[in-house]
Amino acid sequence: MKHLIFTISALLFLLSGCAKDKVEQPRFEVRTAALTFKVGEEITFNFSGNPDNITFYSGEDGKKYEHRNRTSLPGKLQLQFTSLLDRGLRQNLSLMVTSDITGAINATTVSAAKWTDVSSRAVFSTGADNTPSGAIDLSDFSDLGKPISVAFKYTDVKTTAQQNRWVIRTFNANSVRGTSVTPLAVMADAGWVGINYKNPAAVWTITSAQLLMYGGAANSDDNEDWVVSKQLDPNFIKSDVGFVVKNISTQTSDFTYKFNSAGIYKVTFLASNRLGESAKETVKEITLNIVQ
Repeated sequence: MKHLIFTISALLFLLSGCAKDKVEQPRFEVRTAALTFKVGEEITFNFSGNPDNITFYSGEDGKKYEHRNRTSLPGKLQLQFTSLLDRGLRQNLSLMVTSDITGAINATTVSAAKWTDVSSRAVFSTGADNTPSGAIDLSDFSDLGKPISVAFKYTDVKTTAQQNRWVIRTFNANSVRGTSVTPLAVMADAGWVGINYKNPAAVWTITSAQLLMYGGAANSDDNEDWVVSKQLDPNFIKSDVGFVVKNISTQTSDFTYKFNSAGIYKVTFLASNRLGESAKETVKEITLNIVQ
């Protein structure tokens, strides 16, 4: 009998422990004094309930709850760079584009890809340093639905003069949607790969600050070198993010916020309770009219 009582007690204890470890649905409500406020007016959101975590999405661009997991949206690839041409005025640098590379970027895949010369869309240095290329629209490649690689192709020939020296000072690749811009790459993280086809004595020098083709000395052999970027996805977009109002180590009964532009905003609060990998969430929305 004692053994039976002990067994039942142990079972009840285990069940009690499991109940305590169970994640509960968050009890959470949020209210404001009104639904219409002025630009710049401080809005107080009053909370009831006590969830472990509360995250606030204002409904402004980049801060929308419904876009928190979005990573893709049709966009147009746009490039800009600055350049320097030194020791010669011959234009022997080309801007090339492809959506035809699959796998690693190397001499074989670069040779096999179908490239398009878009040099006519850019302004290159004719001797002045930091010459801006202008905004280079690659919409026609963006519409193909594939990642895009861009390259600078350097070619020079054997002459009695020293071959041209080129420097790409800055580089920016962006996905553009109207007035919205999503950065895709800058010089330091564009994943440049140098490819040599002729004259291995003169190749691209790649650093986080610039791309440098020094060229060959007088009477150097013909030269052909490419420097190719990683694949750029014009449809990439950063997920919208919220502001953490509360976590399990803090307590709060309200939160204040100001809107700087007029409009109608769907404000969202995500309340959650978590235990290990288990979680339960409660979502509350308030539509606010912000006027001048």
